[in-house]
Amino acid sequence: MPSFKVPKIPSSEITPQRIYARRREILGLMAGGAALAAAPSAFAAALKTVPSPYRLDEELTPRESVTTYNNFYEFGTDKGDPAANSGTFKPMPWTVEVGGMVAKPKTFGLEDLMKAYPIEERIYRMRCVEAWSMVIPWNGFPLASLLKAVEPLGSAKYVAFESVVRPEEMPGQTGGFQPLPWPYVEGLRLDEAMHPLTLLAVGLYGETLPNQNGAPIRLVVPWKYGFKGIKSIVKITLTDKQPPSTWNILAPQEYGFYSNVNPAVDHPRWSQATERRIGTGGFFGTSRVDTLPFNGYADDVASLYAGMDLKANF
Repeated sequence: MPSFKVPKIPSSEITPQRIYARRREILGLMAGGAALAAAPSAFAAALKTVPSPYRLDEELTPRESVTTYNNFYEFGTDKGDPAANSGTFKPMPWTVEVGGMVAKPKTFGLEDLMKAYPIEERIYRMRCVEAWSMVIPWNGFPLASLLKAVEPLGSAKYVAFESVVRPEEMPGQTGGFQPLPWPYVEGLRLDEAMHPLTLLAVGLYGETLPNQNGAPIRLVVPWKYGFKGIKSIVKITLTDKQPPSTWNILAPQEYGFYSNVNPAVDHPRWSQATERRIGTGGFFGTSRVDTLPFNGYADDVASLYAGMDLKANF
């Protein structure tokens, strides 16, 4: 198995153990708790984490920060909107259609996926293109497991993803102003999608994935900027052409298709050399740390981009 290395996190930047240990106790008091409580008991029972080679002994960003400070424009453009506006979203029942250049296309029920593939806890750093970051314990299974089940054809080179469109449940998809075209779409190269680090997450902090964090299933690619982690996935398609990516379509000069974390390549409107670590830093709630190439996962993924112009493809 490829090596898995995570950058050392100074103790000054780590959430105190006393806070992390109380996460289950305060679960019902936090935004998003209602969405978890509303999840069918059978689904919640299926979220049983097994030991993972990617499990690390690290303290984490507070769950409250992870579930109340994030981007999910389907529910609004402010950081608090997803938690505030996603209570009526119904993540179950759910299916994911997987097809395109595969030998065995299939539509999977989420319960079937969770039974078929052991759910692992993986503690990953998450770096937003807006220059803030978190350390999150995701629960999920490798995307490669699902792709292998449908048997990609030799002609397949990319994997395209599509998010759900439900304007009746997602206020960001209604009204005169809609911030993005729907559905939200993303894509990876096939070798990126098959990499052991690439995860389909169905939970975080050992609990069912909250609505505001992409329930019931989302993509996590820890060496890429966070917007590559498409949420509430309903369709996965293998193709021989580079698929569209929502932010790359809207502003290609600012958001590349690859969007690998690179502190040496600034966003046109801000530096990417450092990041704000959300949920740390005393009174102001943040501390600033240096950003690492590939978000600290260079030993595992840099070989995927050998020979490429990194500045042109980040």
